[in-house]
Amino acid sequence: MNFAKTFKIVIAGDGGVGKTSLTNKYITGIFNESTQITIGVEFFIKDLIIENVGTVRLQIWDFGGEERFRFLLPSYMRGTQGVLFLYSIVDPITLMHFDDWLPILRTFDQNISIILVGAKADLSHMRKVSTSEAINFAKSRKCIGFVEVSAKTGQNIEEVFETLTKIMIKNSKK
Repeated sequence: MNFAKTFKIVIAGDGGVGKTSLTNKYITGIFNESTQITIGVEFFIKDLIIENVGTVRLQIWDFGGEERFRFLLPSYMRGTQGVLFLYSIVDPITLMHFDDWLPILRTFDQNISIILVGAKADLSHMRKVSTSEAINFAKSRKCIGFVEVSAKTGQNIEEVFETLTKIMIKNSKK
C-alpha cells in the first residue's frame, strides 16, 4: 500500500497514567481494565485516512513511564514528529513531572509538536487537576494543544490522534 505520509509518534508520561490503555483503545477499540506495566517500549502501527491527503501511517511508540526506563527515551526520539504527553487528571504529580520529561522529548527537535493529554477523564468526580490549570500549563510549556481523554469511554481518543496527525502534515509542508 502507498502512504501519503508516515509519521512517528511518541506516547510519554509517568507510569500508570493510561498510555497503554489510550494506545490500545485507539488501535483495537478495546479498553482493558487490567493492562500490564510497559517494560521499555511498545510499538504499534495504525493507518488512517485524512481528507485531501490520503492514507497516513502512524508509527506509535508507547514508552514505559517508570523512571528506570527513561534512559531509553532519548535514542527513540530520533525521527519523532509528534508527542502525546499524558498525565492523570486525578494525580497532579503526573502533570508536574512533565518538566522532567520535556528535555528528553525535545532532544532532537526543540519545536516538536506536543499535545498535553489529561487522561482518565471518566474519573472527573475525583479530579485534582482543573481543565483551566492544565490549559495554562500547556500554553506555558509551548504545547500545541490540550485535550482530556478517557480510554475507558473512548472520549476524544480518535480526535487526539487525528489532530496531531493533521498538525504533523501541516508541519511537514513547511
